[in-house]
Amino acid sequence: MNDIDLIALQVREKHEIQAAISAWLNAFEVALANADRAALADLFIDDCHWRDVLAFTWHLTPRTGTGSIVDGLLSRQPAVQAHNFEIDQDRTPPRRMKRVGRDCVEVIYKFETTVGRCAGVLRLVSSNEDASGTYRAWMISTSLDELKGFEEKIGPRRPTGDAYSRNFGGDNWEDVRRKAQIYDDRDPTVLVVGGAQAGLAISACLNQLGVDNLVVEKWPRIGDSWRKRYHSLALHNDISVNNLPYLPFPQTWPNYIPKDMLGLWFEFYAQVMEINHWTNTEFTKSEWDEQSQCWNATLRRADGNEQVLRPRHIVFANGVSSYPYTPDIPGLDEFEGEVIHSEGFDSGAPFAGKRALILGTGSSANDIALDLHSYGCDTTIVQRGSTTVVSIYPSAKLNYALYEEGPSVEDCDLIGSAPTPPLILEAYKLGVKRMLELDHDMIEGLKSIGFKFDVGEDETGHQMKYRRRGGGYNLDAGSSALMINGEIGLLQNDTIERYCKEGALLKDGTIVPADVIVLATGYYPQGELVRRALGEEMAERIGPIWGEDEDGELANMFKRTPQPGTWFIAGSLTQARIYSKLMALQIKAIEEGLVDTDPYAKN
Repeated sequence: MNDIDLIALQVREKHEIQAAISAWLNAFEVALANADRAALADLFIDDCHWRDVLAFTWHLTPRTGTGSIVDGLLSRQPAVQAHNFEIDQDRTPPRRMKRVGRDCVEVIYKFETTVGRCAGVLRLVSSNEDASGTYRAWMISTSLDELKGFEEKIGPRRPTGDAYSRNFGGDNWEDVRRKAQIYDDRDPTVLVVGGAQAGLAISACLNQLGVDNLVVEKWPRIGDSWRKRYHSLALHNDISVNNLPYLPFPQTWPNYIPKDMLGLWFEFYAQVMEINHWTNTEFTKSEWDEQSQCWNATLRRADGNEQVLRPRHIVFANGVSSYPYTPDIPGLDEFEGEVIHSEGFDSGAPFAGKRALILGTGSSANDIALDLHSYGCDTTIVQRGSTTVVSIYPSAKLNYALYEEGPSVEDCDLIGSAPTPPLILEAYKLGVKRMLELDHDMIEGLKSIGFKFDVGEDETGHQMKYRRRGGGYNLDAGSSALMINGEIGLLQNDTIERYCKEGALLKDGTIVPADVIVLATGYYPQGELVRRALGEEMAERIGPIWGEDEDGELANMFKRTPQPGTWFIAGSLTQARIYSKLMALQIKAIEEGLVDTDPYAKN
């Protein structure tokens, strides 16, 4: 076959695939409009998946199996009136792909509902037993992209700037911004607690939808929540997945961003994205006013005075973890050296030539061990539980391989948020198998020195550990090699009888001396802040935060919760970017009365 014939074949195949997709979308729309259960069911294979992201259910709703999917679609279609399904010609064209080990045709499509314009990802497969070659759906997602009449103020809809650019003799932009942040004549519609990636992202998205919001940050400057962390910290994942909404990082920046660089960017982002924020301000407590349907939120300002605001919504954007956690450690109070929680560790420089014990084997513990070791500190890691270890490169890079396939970040975000939890689990299992191959020598070396290694309870690796518990893994930056060759020590916690004034007293009577003990023992979950600030009753009403809910989705994250006006956003920069817009759309829809169900009940 010559080049001309090959090109002709490729063109013909492209047209055939597009025709098959268009036929499927048309049949899907007709079946929905006619409430034709049989016709709708015939469009899906038995092992099928649907994840709705606000478009049909105003929730993050996964369903599996033909019957469940058809029931869900038909129950909501009368209110939603989904229509105009078609391939989105402005996005990544249909592609033949292998997803979760399965060959499929993948396409990004668009459609409309009564209130919004939507996008989705469709994966079609052709059954070997089907002689006609008919494509059926293996996976479909439906995601709200924008609200009609309340579109983001971006691109062609950007503000003119006339309000201050040509307001000679009046307020200029700086004046307008300064006055907007005072809040002496109004309350914000939304109070955002936390000024790192999650808080900044949701604030920026709310701004573009015209929802007045205020970010409060306990540190003196935006970005300090990263600046104040240990000296050597850098992000463990690639810059390609870490942009915040609307504003990508400079192309000159390194792949793995240092923490001070990131803190500087956050401060810059807050300014250029016109984010109203108060620093040196701590959210201390809040009570829900049922009659007024708003919060009485108490804030402690830099001068110690308290101020009460009455927002309709509070977004907790203070991270997966809240307060540092110190377990009950026998004898630690007798230790005569220095005890530091990883939260307060800065640099290994003060401990040059000394001896350190680090309790914990997560990423922070290992990074701190590397820092101490680099200053000549005799460093030993104490392993308290079995740990998943993954090399930052090449293994951890597998987790964002999607972003290296070629589509835009926006398309990758849509594709990445399309799968249901069962598909996510299967994908992680396949990823773990490859990681074990890539990291074989490192893993075997760790095992040879008695390191307790695992890949999760169901072999889904560090990603599901993060989703389920927010820890239990190490993205390895080099500490494993040092442990294997003995430059960093390894001590199993179950060999320790107790701690004493000199260090750790082992069960065989030996003492491992130390001058400093670093407690890399993690944090209370985010729910602890809710319990302290909103009270036990409110915490019980809301329920678990983070971890898996009954659907396998992250519990009470990025979506409406059982308590009106209470929202949670946390996680990686990627999660902040993807879900900030979706949360902003929900809040805006509620404020405009567009939600056609109980706004705070799961559908």
